[in-house]
Amino acid sequence: MNPVVGVAAFAAVSLATAVIGFYGLRISRTTGDFYVASRTVKPWWNASAIGGEYLSAASFLGVAGLILLSGTDALWYPVGYTAGYLMLLLFVAAPLRRSGAYTIPDFTEARLDSRAVRRVTSLVVVLVGWLYIVPQLHGAALAIRITTGLPAWVGPVAVVGVVCFTVVAGGMRSITFVQAFQYWLKLTALAVPIVFMLLALGGGDSAAAELPPPSTANPTALAPAGPYQIISLLVALLFGTLGLPHVLVRFYTNPDGQSARRTTLIVLGLLSVFYLFPTAYGMLGRAFAPDLARSGQADALVLLLPGRMIGGVAGDLLTALVVAGAFGAFLSTTSGLVVSLAGVISQDVFGGSVRGFRLAAVVSAMVPLGIASMTESQALAGSVGLVFAFTASTICPVLLLGIWWRGLTDAGAIAGMVTGGVLCGSAMVAGSVLGAAQTPSWLAQPAAWTVPAAFAVTILVSRATRGRVPRTMTRLMTRLHTPERPLATER
Repeated sequence: MNPVVGVAAFAAVSLATAVIGFYGLRISRTTGDFYVASRTVKPWWNASAIGGEYLSAASFLGVAGLILLSGTDALWYPVGYTAGYLMLLLFVAAPLRRSGAYTIPDFTEARLDSRAVRRVTSLVVVLVGWLYIVPQLHGAALAIRITTGLPAWVGPVAVVGVVCFTVVAGGMRSITFVQAFQYWLKLTALAVPIVFMLLALGGGDSAAAELPPPSTANPTALAPAGPYQIISLLVALLFGTLGLPHVLVRFYTNPDGQSARRTTLIVLGLLSVFYLFPTAYGMLGRAFAPDLARSGQADALVLLLPGRMIGGVAGDLLTALVVAGAFGAFLSTTSGLVVSLAGVISQDVFGGSVRGFRLAAVVSAMVPLGIASMTESQALAGSVGLVFAFTASTICPVLLLGIWWRGLTDAGAIAGMVTGGVLCGSAMVAGSVLGAAQTPSWLAQPAAWTVPAAFAVTILVSRATRGRVPRTMTRLMTRLHTPERPLATER
């Protein structure tokens, strides 16, 4: 691949992101604009923005790479990612919007009337956000190294620089426009090359004719997943989606609960369409690029396959489009996470001002950049799956029980988050120390036992501390579950 193509694609998407972010600066005026876009984002805009930030490096690159490695076992990832939004629609979207909070810690403090719960929730949210940003930066390092030949560190530094500019410029208002644009960029970047590759195969294109015949050898480099691994993965993805801070904060930007539900329905459709294409890349890769599985470059399949199957200028242009989409994925997810973390940190540390938000955004981006520079990239989808498991074991129990169970107490919430965090975090550390080959499945996929443990501890401790149920509980629960009146139509 011509390195100039990769550099041009990266520069183009970075420039487009910066221009859109600058437009957000022009219309962001109030604190509400920076934190929740003044709660005025319409469902289609919000759904596109959620798709932009949710479809991360794991979705754009990692799903196709896992399908290349393990075939149909990897299809549980897009199923889980998409079905998690159905859980959001059923259990979280509308009540969370009605809470009126800016952040998840705002919600837990209001629900449980406890500053201690807020502090623990803030710590967990920040930790989850940093854990999620690191794989995005690893993906940027992989993409910049393979497509441009530049040093790997250039990718993460460039992503953090562009994200800091756009977030500092306009906050949530700015990022909404950026992420909506990047969803459609990512979808186009995957769909257009697939169409041309299939046409080339069917029409006897000269470059396609030079490809080796479809491989009959099994490129699988991973052992087949057993029932425990599949169940644990689905638990992580379904329940982890409910606790992702950068996704949840999006529902605070809707005008009302009905809009939040409509947004979630649209997101389900957008995700379902998007995941058709990484799946197609993975299947084509198993036929025409099995060597990438054996060489440890499975995550680069989406970046390399168009150039292999279509030669000449057309192949370079399609590769440039894919590279642009990949960097759109890194930028959009990282920016969403930085916005959500900046909201939490600025509220708790810097007084909640616009200046505090901007300073918190820089801190939120620089810490994971340091972590990414000191760690090595692993399988993108797998590493993000562990972040989902951690989120499902910490934030999700408190959020679900806080919305649907009147008996939750501050002591129960803290005990559940600490239990889930310690258990899942210990499993993640043990897995990294032992290595993928030596890690037993119950540590490699811990959600099947850490999530039930967190729920059980939360409920048991809450029952043991019934006297700590806040007096404001009834009023807040009524607010969460009472539909808003439709807004009057202006004449």
